[in-house]
Amino acid sequence: MPPNPNSLIGDLKSLPQIIGGSGQSDRHIVLVRRNHPLTRERSDRKLIFYHKVSRCRLEVKQPRSQIIRGSTHIKVRTMLRHAIQVPKMTSILDEIRREFPYAERDASGRRRIFFENAAGSLVLRRSAEAESKARLECSANVGGPFWESKMNEEVILEGRKSVRDLLNASSEKCIVSGESATSLLFQLSYALSKEMTGIENIVLTEYEHFANISPWLELQRRGVIKEVRFVKFNPEDGLLDLAHLASLIDKKTRVVSVTGVANTLGSKTPLTEVFKLVKEAGAYGVLDAVHTIGHVPLDVEKIDCDFAVFSAYKLFSRRGSFMYGRQDLLDKLDPYKVEPAPKEPPEKWEMGTRDQALFASLSAVTDYLCWLGGKVESEVRDNITNYSGRQRLLKAAMFWIERYEQTLSRVMLNGTSKVQGMNSMKGLELYGMSDPSKTHMRVPTFTFNITDADARMVAEYLWEKHAIAVLAENNGGFYSRTLRTYGKTIAVRASPIHLNTVAEVEIFLAALHDSLKKFKQSA
Repeated sequence: MPPNPNSLIGDLKSLPQIIGGSGQSDRHIVLVRRNHPLTRERSDRKLIFYHKVSRCRLEVKQPRSQIIRGSTHIKVRTMLRHAIQVPKMTSILDEIRREFPYAERDASGRRRIFFENAAGSLVLRRSAEAESKARLECSANVGGPFWESKMNEEVILEGRKSVRDLLNASSEKCIVSGESATSLLFQLSYALSKEMTGIENIVLTEYEHFANISPWLELQRRGVIKEVRFVKFNPEDGLLDLAHLASLIDKKTRVVSVTGVANTLGSKTPLTEVFKLVKEAGAYGVLDAVHTIGHVPLDVEKIDCDFAVFSAYKLFSRRGSFMYGRQDLLDKLDPYKVEPAPKEPPEKWEMGTRDQALFASLSAVTDYLCWLGGKVESEVRDNITNYSGRQRLLKAAMFWIERYEQTLSRVMLNGTSKVQGMNSMKGLELYGMSDPSKTHMRVPTFTFNITDADARMVAEYLWEKHAIAVLAENNGGFYSRTLRTYGKTIAVRASPIHLNTVAEVEIFLAALHDSLKKFKQSA
């Protein structure tokens, strides 16, 4: 409960000096009177600090006269820095969570923590409502003179513009829709294969999803290309080996296709560096952005890729996907198409009648991100100086999401004063980046095993005992090649996103600690 202003001693104007901070958010910290409900008990030897924005409460059990001396000085300095930096976002998180109808409970009514957003994020209310509205009101096909048909065309066009602005693409004509990222990548591989002669190679990474592997291996199987090469990643930190990438690219490399973020490890691919090497080789650069789109601000012009594919259901929306392609390449290449279909992009790349509800749903997502961007724009001002209008708001939201999720990653790894983090848990095998000082190189997607425990039983225990939704999958390990590097075929994955809270991470960590004890006893 927020403190009554009449029960506060007042803002501590000397607090920046006490904690060694910048003072930007120190004005939110107050000292609470001993008899205030927040203190829980009366004591002359207890000081209670309260952060008004985050509702974070900090107890210091020393007399007030010692507050700026010795161990108390260090304790207040450390703990209040954490209080200021981590939970400050709680108030906006309350608003964010109200945008997701099932953030707290599933449709059965069970209160749970949803940590499997990597397989499909929770859906925004406004996205589902926009999908339903478009389905009912714009059911007629395009090309007609009547209202329903014209509205259908308008919804589709607005959806393309929304994706254009989200990716900072040059034109809505660069935006192609499809059934899934897998189908779009197969469609792209077929179109590019017409330029192959059987002597070329294609370069992928060892942490790719099979949606970005099988379409290219199919070309090798058919003899359209000579080989598919795989770039290694460092199993210790989950980061791509750029030197190995450079060694694999040669004059016969025609395509380099990489994920922006690994869906198993959460590792970020250094896209600017990768596509610079691709351009120097004269190859096509393809980005699988499926696990990137909900975590990282994407600018296809800045990273200079030729194609980028993502799925709407990883971005708080429904099933269905989109592909960005450079307009000159969409014009030049010949994808599968039926004879009467348009000969110009983007329509020539799209099989069958477009689903207007997909476009409406994605437009609603960008509306949400613009709303969020307007709320947090001042906090990420330095990151968005090159953008204006809707693109500026979209980038503000995504930069804020990226920064906040780094907080979640640090807590997952380090824990808090209440619970130990994954780095401290004996018997836990954590794959990928575990350095809390490098959370800018990853997103909060964590894959792990408990030594000698069945991953599926661990996931079931976390759900049945603790109501935490995580996934253990044996289809190549989340449809990814990644776990082969670790000699594994299955693991558990926890993947919070920006709507999740530090408190939820703490509950998960406590549940994971309980699981370690449970399966150690069972071994």
